[in-house]
Amino acid sequence: MTDRTVFLCAVALYGISAIYSIFLLRRGFREDNRINYLLLLGAFILHTLAMFQRGFSLQRCPINNLYEATMFIAWTIVASYLLLGAWVRLRFLGAFAAPLLFGLGVYAFMLSLGLKQTAQPDFSGGWQSLHAALIFLSYGTFGLGSLAAVMYLNQEHDLKFHRIRALFALVPPIQRLELITVRLLLGGFVLLTAGLLIGAFALQLPPGTRYWTDAKVIWSLIVWGLYLALLILHWRFAQRGRRFAWGTVASFAFILLTFWGFSLLSGIHNQ
Repeated sequence: MTDRTVFLCAVALYGISAIYSIFLLRRGFREDNRINYLLLLGAFILHTLAMFQRGFSLQRCPINNLYEATMFIAWTIVASYLLLGAWVRLRFLGAFAAPLLFGLGVYAFMLSLGLKQTAQPDFSGGWQSLHAALIFLSYGTFGLGSLAAVMYLNQEHDLKFHRIRALFALVPPIQRLELITVRLLLGGFVLLTAGLLIGAFALQLPPGTRYWTDAKVIWSLIVWGLYLALLILHWRFAQRGRRFAWGTVASFAFILLTFWGFSLLSGIHNQ
């Protein structure tokens, strides 16, 4: 099977997980259900296999176009979730992650339809691959942080309206969810900073391009400043709770809605 076929199978499992997540949400997370975790684990295995197949066929790290970038972002989200899901009380993050992963998977597969299976690699080199990998890992970490924030908002809503399911739900207390969100944002910010520094000092620009006039570079600096502001507001100005959670969700929504357009406008990243 080709990498696209294997990836399509992974997307199908993400879809099944998304449908099953609806039932978990309706039950109010009152039971330790491993089915969704196993569905995402199966999808992750197929997703990883598809990425390896594409990487071996092109003889490079498969993160050089929007299809591969979207695959990689989704892969980092599900990989991070599977690690956190080892803790039972965080396993229900999968109910929020599955619809996002399914949406990213469908979008990535649609992008792949316009690519040739025999396409030659556009670049090679360890620094460039490391630069792209770190930045995409940061996006995945930010995505998982936004899911933790959604989980916080859901729990806070139930407590505010005195819903009984908030008392019996097998999820962490909202204070712990906020701490998890902050740590994920901090980890993503460190990864993003490292990736940007490598891009600025270790990579050679294509002819006729400049950093400070490139749309994707400007966008990346805006994202970096956005998350820096979130962390500073949280630590220095005590912006916590609901406002911080909504800020986290809105920041990742900004990434999802604008990443693709600025990538296409970039002269450096869209050779």
